[in-house]
Amino acid sequence: MANKKKVIVTGFEPFGKHAVNSSWVAVQELERLGLGEAVDLHVCEVPVEYQAVQGLLLSLWREHQPQLMVHVGVSGLATTVTLEQCGHNNGYKRLDNCSFCPASQCCMDGGTDCIHSVLDMDAVCQRVNDSGLGVTVSVSKDAGRYLCDYTYYTSLYLGRGHSAFIHVPPLGKPYSSQDLGRALQAAIQEMLKLLELDPKQDARCNHKQHQQQHEHF
Repeated sequence: MANKKKVIVTGFEPFGKHAVNSSWVAVQELERLGLGEAVDLHVCEVPVEYQAVQGLLLSLWREHQPQLMVHVGVSGLATTVTLEQCGHNNGYKRLDNCSFCPASQCCMDGGTDCIHSVLDMDAVCQRVNDSGLGVTVSVSKDAGRYLCDYTYYTSLYLGRGHSAFIHVPPLGKPYSSQDLGRALQAAIQEMLKLLELDPKQDARCNHKQHQQQHEHF
């Protein structure tokens, strides 16, 4: 049991017009499916609140020290399951569920503009699409400058790039919760295979300069 890989997967609570957030529904479906016997899967619902996200992610990374943390969010514009390659530090102007947004409009004062995942999302995308899953997967480099992007950047920083973000469409547009759960399962299993091939890879953006701030973030 001790050598099990630990993976945390999060979805978001409802917000705005999303009275049911398909991201959390999909994550709950993934929890039912699991990631195989070799993976210890832990799921968590994330508030759509900037300040809550920082505290929650810090505690998740510190407490669990997962090999990989995957965040799932809903996009009303998405028609595919979309793998996000990077998180952005600046441009957060939309108010959260508490009617708050950061005064600086950024995740981290003085932080680098973007942090990339250590995972090659193009490779993950191709492998899932080639598998005949019946759910189309695509890749994006813009997670939207709201709680999704904010969460991703924060997690990439705390996890030194060992994080991923997946956008899913609203339920039924066009995929069911079961479809989305299977897509998450397939994508995350491919991510874990890539990490096994090169477990020592580090984030491509330079955030070593921030490591001394890590404990105070």
